[in-house]
Amino acid sequence: MTVRSTDHESPRPFPPGLTVRHPRPSDHAVLQGALTDWWGGQGGEAGAQQRRLLVPRLFLQHFAGTSLLVEEGGAAEGAALRAFLIGFLSQTDPETAYIHFVGVHPEAQRGGLGSALYYRFFDLARGHGRSRVRSITSPVNRNSIAYHSRMGFRVEPGDRVEDGVAVHTDYDGPGLDRVSFVREL
Repeated sequence: MTVRSTDHESPRPFPPGLTVRHPRPSDHAVLQGALTDWWGGQGGEAGAQQRRLLVPRLFLQHFAGTSLLVEEGGAAEGAALRAFLIGFLSQTDPETAYIHFVGVHPEAQRGGLGSALYYRFFDLARGHGRSRVRSITSPVNRNSIAYHSRMGFRVEPGDRVEDGVAVHTDYDGPGLDRVSFVREL
């Protein structure tokens, strides 16, 4: 089933006490810490290193206007990162925006924070004339596959099916298979 959003789609509100802003290069160390800590040791140090490599400083330099950070507490209190979304507008396809990486602090998961970030990004993409959003995940990340489906993304056809899900073999290189999603705005 393809879900197509409309101009009347209501964005999810952010919980009270949180601030949403665009990242700055100076946020890089905090993001790197989250990429190390929030996944509960998944993949060990090698897994943490892979996650950190997926969000280099250049994203905060060149895609800050389409990326979002959510913090709790003000600057005077030492704001704490609660969630982030790294996204950008495709330079190749003027109809497409792309969500590259999203993280929500483990204590804030299942509270609507991720959905609020996605809807904020959808609005941002629409504001730039984009009509679709794409994203990918690993075929073993069943939570991500289910989440994207709930958010209205559809899985794009791949070159094989694994456990009922279309997969693109070697999408990001040898052994780096991916599930590809698209959502119409």
